[in-house]
Amino acid sequence: MTQAPTPTADTVRRLVRSLLRDSLLRDGDGPEVRPVTDEGGGHRTWWVGTRHVLRLAPDHEAAVRLRRELRLRDLVRPHLQVAVPVSVAHGEWVPGLAYTLDVRLPGGTGETHPVSALGEADLAGLLTGLREVPVRQAGTLGVPHAAPRSLDALRTAAAGAARHLAEADEFTGRFGRLTPVAADRLTAPAPVLVHHGLGGEHLVVSGDGRVRGVLDWTGAVVGDPAEDIAGLALAVGSPAAVRAATLAGYGARPCLRGLWLARCDTVIQLSERLRGGDGSPLPTLRNRLRRAWEAILLERVTELPEED
Repeated sequence: MTQAPTPTADTVRRLVRSLLRDSLLRDGDGPEVRPVTDEGGGHRTWWVGTRHVLRLAPDHEAAVRLRRELRLRDLVRPHLQVAVPVSVAHGEWVPGLAYTLDVRLPGGTGETHPVSALGEADLAGLLTGLREVPVRQAGTLGVPHAAPRSLDALRTAAAGAARHLAEADEFTGRFGRLTPVAADRLTAPAPVLVHHGLGGEHLVVSGDGRVRGVLDWTGAVVGDPAEDIAGLALAVGSPAAVRAATLAGYGARPCLRGLWLARCDTVIQLSERLRGGDGSPLPTLRNRLRRAWEAILLERVTELPEED
């Protein structure tokens, strides 16, 4: 397997100068480069001046995903009302490992800017567009198929995690409405193209709350659209996520499935972190837990089946 060296500012600067020598190198050193410290995913990301972003795959698997993303973005772009990054250069930064230099989309992230009502309509358009992407064409690009997760198995794991969080005075929510029968009934809809990473860090949000773009398509799969509804619940809160999904034409059960996927995931992740798991920031995990467990009207007006 190709082992990536640790990229330095000099490494990045030399690569950038070879790519942008005609357009941006108006001074001797070229544009400023600095690492993106809050990145996610399996790549290393650097700001290049104020207009570009350089992403470096650290290993072979990430390189495969990055190359696939370049083709996938061209496929999804005509179906979406929000922007998708455009690559101005791509290749290998070391033998076998890919890079892409993308035009930076203007705006902040969903972690720093709240999404407005018009932004929720943008999210609805995103979910609608993803459903319209031909899954067969996505498959020819190498986008993998992902089987739906078992909501009942997830509920069982989350219930144990919830008891741990309650003992730590971190959580007071209840799983009463998500009975085993209800979990079994909240089945996944027909598979569509799923971004599978619609966290706040991947949403480009303008100062007026509009969603202007979506970043990082390396984790995309053909699978359960409720996973993207769940991602939006973590990013913008359950009420906004469900409103956007409803505007996109999803019914009560896909929305409730996404809601409970998000709720179970956040309980499990925070519990694992408190037990000494990964180093995810506690404030981020607590914020996601709070957003996922916001009450929504749909729960009150939808009858979920009780235990037999």
